[in-house]
Amino acid sequence: MNFPAGFLGNNVAAKTSSSLRRRGISIRHIAFAFASSIILLTLYFNYFRRTGYSFPADVIHYASETPEVWTDRSFQVRDAFLHAYHGYERFAFPNDELRPLSNTSINNFNGWAVTAVDSLDTMHIMGLEQEYKRAMAAVHNSNFSLPTNTRVPFFETVIRQLGGLLSAYALTNDDILRTRADELGTILAPAFNTTSGFPKYGVNTVRGTSDGSLIGSLAEIASYQMEYAYLGKITGKKEHVDRATAATRNFVNADLREHGGMYPMFWNISSGQARDTHLSVGAASDSAHEYILKQYLMTARKDKANLEMYLRFTSHVFNNLMYISPNRHLLYVTDSKLYRTGNRPTHNFEHLSCFFPGLLALGAHTLPLNNLEDVGLNFTALADDLLPKQKMGYEELSSFNLKDLHLWAAEGLAQTCYLTYADQPTGLGPDIINMLSGGPRPEIRWMDAMQEWRTSGRRGPPPGVGDKHPWVGDDIPRNAREREMAYAMRDYYVKNPDYQLRPETVESLYILYRVTGDVKWRHRGWDIFQAIEREAKTPSGYANIDKVDTYSPQQLDVMPSFFLAETLKYLYLLFREDDILPLDKWVFNTEAHPFPVFEWTEQEKEAYGVL
Repeated sequence: MNFPAGFLGNNVAAKTSSSLRRRGISIRHIAFAFASSIILLTLYFNYFRRTGYSFPADVIHYASETPEVWTDRSFQVRDAFLHAYHGYERFAFPNDELRPLSNTSINNFNGWAVTAVDSLDTMHIMGLEQEYKRAMAAVHNSNFSLPTNTRVPFFETVIRQLGGLLSAYALTNDDILRTRADELGTILAPAFNTTSGFPKYGVNTVRGTSDGSLIGSLAEIASYQMEYAYLGKITGKKEHVDRATAATRNFVNADLREHGGMYPMFWNISSGQARDTHLSVGAASDSAHEYILKQYLMTARKDKANLEMYLRFTSHVFNNLMYISPNRHLLYVTDSKLYRTGNRPTHNFEHLSCFFPGLLALGAHTLPLNNLEDVGLNFTALADDLLPKQKMGYEELSSFNLKDLHLWAAEGLAQTCYLTYADQPTGLGPDIINMLSGGPRPEIRWMDAMQEWRTSGRRGPPPGVGDKHPWVGDDIPRNAREREMAYAMRDYYVKNPDYQLRPETVESLYILYRVTGDVKWRHRGWDIFQAIEREAKTPSGYANIDKVDTYSPQQLDVMPSFFLAETLKYLYLLFREDDILPLDKWVFNTEAHPFPVFEWTEQEKEAYGVL
């Protein structure tokens, strides 16, 4: 059967219109209802929804413990150090590190008693005079030689052994420490025999030559400035200072336009230019970013070039690498690669990145972030040589109170670092997690959330900053679907379940406590220390832990020197009532070795060519 064109549609419309008229509803009523709906939807999305936008925080009360309680807790950390160090002395000294399960030793850093040298300043700070005297035997007896065809890893030797000698000298003024530091710094100097002045990976201490790839990771080529600058200061040797300034010179001259002003992960040691577009604050990059600010602070805040680079680095991270998780609104920093289509984040969050909140808190505490003109800087002008999109990001950042913004970022990131511990059955943090952002789930840039929070009237704490309880889920998900649901509620899955006795989280807790005075950072540190005691302690020391996200963790036969040099030192300083190393007078290197703030004299500036 054939129907005239429009017959069915017209017929239905006619019937519908007739039905509405019988109910007293006219076309005018329909038009009014439709217009009202549009108005209400517009109000909702442009006003009501915004004013209701918030990132809720949990209400958490922390006990106000007495000074005596915190002092006792610092003594418990000291006892933990003694337990670990005595085990090292008994089973491993003068080798590098203790294997805490087999009670044997391993030489993985030259065989120069790295645990003893790395721990010298910790012993001095804790008042352990007898242990310190015994450890000094390694300093007196070392000649820093190795068998032929054996190379010294430059980066690890600088931060652990050279840094340990220098900080112990700074604390004691013992000349033998300065002499040994000068000898070691000179023995390592062949690493700098490159076109750019960036160091190669290793040094043959017998032949006096360097070797390694001409492509170096950022952390390994730019984490020595503090050590060599201070070494130059206490020895009066220009060659040490020249080595310290090589990295700054290279970074100032590097073309970082496509990287947003941030240093990428790999560099050509010959040309001194960036080799890739991988941007990260985690592994293979972390300490180089750390040293930008710390070199500026250690040299009495006179090095304007490093200050500029620190501001460009943090600005790029804020605008491109910091995100809020979809469910719990956890603030985290990730890594990314730059493509023609833009920034592509991995949403991995590394334990190594947990130094970053402490660095931000240190910067907020020491820098005139809201008065940069006082040090001759225009914040938005730092983006003049960057791409237009990146310039817009600087304008956005400048509309906030920069000191508050940096401290909020520090607090939010440090909380997430802590929660990665508290979320686990063991109370210990995994080495890497992957946040479930992007794809079918929202991908929320922190600065987008900050703009929305401000527009909505600043309801509640800033995004990612409010206190949060640890995640509580089913003890043992029974199948794959339940596991996926648990990951979704928690906002991440564990990618590497090792806890490697790392210091980065407790480092940030310590700095945030000293900067803010908020006791919650102490309590969180105490939670972590108790978990270490419960899960990692062995009869002779402390062990790395595998499977921290399960109820059946496994101890590993590893006790890295940085556990004594960093992790226990930061916990001890966190719980001590007196501030024995004020952050405006001492600067910690990446191995937690404190160096004093100093200023170049006019004669030194002229002789060394420093600003």
